[in-house]
Amino acid sequence: MKLRSPWFYMTAAGAVLMVTMGVRQSMGLFVAPLNRHTGLGIAKISFALAIGQFVWGAVQPVFGAMADRWGPARVIALGSMLLATGMVCMSQATSEWGLVLSAGILTAAGAGAGSFSVLIGATARRIPAERRAFSTGFINAGGSLGQFIFAPLNQALISAFGWVTALWTMAAVARTTAPFAFWLRGEPRAVAGIATTIAGEGLTQAIGAALRNRSYWCLHAGFFTCGFHIAFLVTHLPGEVALCGLGASVASTSLAIIGPANVLGSLTAGALGNHARMKMILFWMYASRTIAVVVYILAPKTPWTFYLFASALGSTWLATVPPTAGLTAKLFGTRYLATLFGLTLLSHQIGGFFGAWLGGVAISTTGSYLWMWWADATLALAAAFINLPIREAKPSE
Repeated sequence: MKLRSPWFYMTAAGAVLMVTMGVRQSMGLFVAPLNRHTGLGIAKISFALAIGQFVWGAVQPVFGAMADRWGPARVIALGSMLLATGMVCMSQATSEWGLVLSAGILTAAGAGAGSFSVLIGATARRIPAERRAFSTGFINAGGSLGQFIFAPLNQALISAFGWVTALWTMAAVARTTAPFAFWLRGEPRAVAGIATTIAGEGLTQAIGAALRNRSYWCLHAGFFTCGFHIAFLVTHLPGEVALCGLGASVASTSLAIIGPANVLGSLTAGALGNHARMKMILFWMYASRTIAVVVYILAPKTPWTFYLFASALGSTWLATVPPTAGLTAKLFGTRYLATLFGLTLLSHQIGGFFGAWLGGVAISTTGSYLWMWWADATLALAAAFINLPIREAKPSE
């Protein structure tokens, strides 16, 4: 692989995201073991994980701004340390606030430092504009590959050695992201075809211009729903599987299936971004989620129902990231993309907080997730239509 080629940066960023997302998206597998060990109840554990959803989003613009100012390498290295520390502390937590600190703050902040805003911002400024949409899809596919690998790996570790050993193993794996920071260090050299910022604007001015833009707020609203949807599923799908009388392997397999399905979806979304309006890509993704959830609600609950459901959802799981990041870059340039896209991720994770938390409230108060499924379908439909008013120029052919 040629040093400093687009493929080099894309692969390094994708490898970091593979680890941080793979670890983070497997957290639902630890809910039942944590409940048995601590006796705190599903609602309190869900609240700690919901805090983690919010923190992961809240740190995105902060770490994005740090990366814009000092480069991504230091941020990624810091995240590696925080993620590993959080996993170790989580294995020792016995109280609700112990879980909030470990799973809700340290682990989430560490994963956020090695996530979309920093990684996409770092690569977008090094890659020509005509390849930027595909590069975002490629990096995002790395995160999906992580879910495919880490969900069954964690389940196997939990079954064979216990959940504490699984967490310590994930802590060791988290440290492997630090060396990749070296390859993403420093300021990128000028690359032909890249508009790096809105002319003459600094970070404060760029944020102000974005916040006055209606299209930017439409992106936020749609991404809020995406976060609600994903956090609810990744946190509570194992519990839904158990309610249906099926084994834990069905849950881990379903979470794993989402990974390769989203690899395909992310690469497709990235490729389509060069030829179709990104807002229309987002419209059809959110609309398809509505259909998938309604079909799931009405279908008999067998293992194959979950596997097919996971495949359908996986095709759009985080494939919303390439068009959302691409639209942000289209509207405002790439100089402060890590910060501006980080702010949309904050909205995503505010939705994630409510998805994870309200799922725990639903199961604790009604013994079922049914009303959450209908809320999920309704929000996905709303997200589809809220993207249509975005003002986006036709892609150049």
